[in-house]
Amino acid sequence: MSDTAAAADTIAPAPAVPPPAARRNVRTARRRRVVARSWPAVLAWFVLVALILVAAVGPFLVQADPLRQTPSALLPLGSPGHPLGTDDLGRDELARLVHGARPLLLVSFAATALAAVAGTAIGLVAGYAGGVVEQVLMRLVDLALAFPSILLVILLVAVAGPGTVSLVFGIGVSLAPGLARLARALTAREAARDYVVACRLGGTRTPRILARELLPNIAGPMLAQVVMTLSVAAGFAAGLSYLGLGIQPPQPDWGYMVQAGQEFLYSAPRLVILPAAFTLLFVVACNFVGDDLRDALDPRGTA
Repeated sequence: MSDTAAAADTIAPAPAVPPPAARRNVRTARRRRVVARSWPAVLAWFVLVALILVAAVGPFLVQADPLRQTPSALLPLGSPGHPLGTDDLGRDELARLVHGARPLLLVSFAATALAAVAGTAIGLVAGYAGGVVEQVLMRLVDLALAFPSILLVILLVAVAGPGTVSLVFGIGVSLAPGLARLARALTAREAARDYVVACRLGGTRTPRILARELLPNIAGPMLAQVVMTLSVAAGFAAGLSYLGLGIQPPQPDWGYMVQAGQEFLYSAPRLVILPAAFTLLFVVACNFVGDDLRDALDPRGTA
């Protein structure tokens, strides 16, 4: 037997390469194992989904009127017909908590969506265009970041007047610069890759490159950061309602409920503890879920 044949016999056969569909299934299975892998992440997902369901369908399930005043003021926990008691005006506390979830979550989601759209658009354009366009846009972003966010929100809401629309606009504008910086960094990283260079050399129009090539490739880490930003928006919304610049009474809102109940902090602490606890749960759950999504959707950023 020749030396070549002997060497060929000693070479191990090459492993079979799975088809593309199988490789995609393996990657999908791995990603599914990464999401909600730890018990804090599972608990955070459960709390976030539960609070969203409470805000969405809770008002239809609770029969008590959150605005109806009765002579039964400051009833304790476990009172007949009022499981969580009543406030100083005799209004059912359970109904107010359930109905108060919707305004806070609605403002938080709407403001975060506004910030995500504006910030992602600015970051995409700046990161892809570069040069003077990038310098101008990012200097404006840096100027907005130099101003304290809470003061910027208060200023915008004070100018536009308290209410849901002004609250959404103010919070969204204040949160957009942070998302713009992240989008710009991710876009600049992707714009230097071969597939974007090939699109440019092939004559692909800029809007198509931004929408079809760059945006899908930065969507994962942006989504994780947007979920984390949702917690900041909720904190702003609750804080402004506490200051009287957010959701206006008599509509129930968790932030305003804390402000209204602090007068009875020693005699009826549940009026403060319950809405504050639910707000804290939502904020913490958003942070844990966002961190979990970041680990799953942006493995390069966590390696």
